[in-house]
Amino acid sequence: MADNDAAATPAIEFHHLTGRVWVTPFHPDPAWIQPSVALVADERGSVLVDAGQSPAHAAEIQAALRAAGLPEPRWLVYTHHHWDHVWGACAWPGVEIVGHVSGADLLRAEAARPWSTRYLREQVRADPRLGPSFRARALAVDSWDDFTVRPPTRTFTDELELPTGVVVRHVGGHHAPDSTVVVDPASGVLLLGDSWYPPPLHLRPPDDGPDLALVRRLLTDDIGWYVSSHSPTMTLDEARAAVAK
Repeated sequence: MADNDAAATPAIEFHHLTGRVWVTPFHPDPAWIQPSVALVADERGSVLVDAGQSPAHAAEIQAALRAAGLPEPRWLVYTHHHWDHVWGACAWPGVEIVGHVSGADLLRAEAARPWSTRYLREQVRADPRLGPSFRARALAVDSWDDFTVRPPTRTFTDELELPTGVVVRHVGGHHAPDSTVVVDPASGVLLLGDSWYPPPLHLRPPDDGPDLALVRRLLTDDIGWYVSSHSPTMTLDEARAAVAK
């Protein structure tokens, strides 16, 4: 990749949000389609929320973990099956991958596709609406030689509580059928993933917008912080004000 491309990618760091929750920022350039990633750090076994959008992104996340002195994850939770949240999973060997049962079926189908730069080009020629997403994928993956899409190794249907007290809850919504939120009650943090966003661009009707009704259902006095994958983190008061607008 050219030097100016590398310079466009900011260094990844984990920032302490509150309690035992640490978060990396999302990429400020939406064309990169690089979401934030969170870690719920615990001596019993940390929980990583989303894998990174590529093996290279995952390697940067791993370096940021070491730099911050944070423990390696024991669990990796997918907020949903979209590529920018799961394509880094092949760089996380040994973790238990948790995801919704409907996402597991979708990811098994994704894993069977012959991912390569040539394949991406062919798909964009067939459907130009895929252009922004597939161009970002081509930029994100340095080599396809050892690349694999990993479905979850542990699935759930409605809700699952991990041994650290982290709660994984299916919410669905317009963005993806398997959209999942992750709650750390001990820290008062809810990780929204992309759950309230409209569908991906190539599937989005012209008048579709954020799913504010879903957000309203998730706002509660027990949670002080709301973290989305491609948007600034909000306090409860900020989230309520944003929904009210």
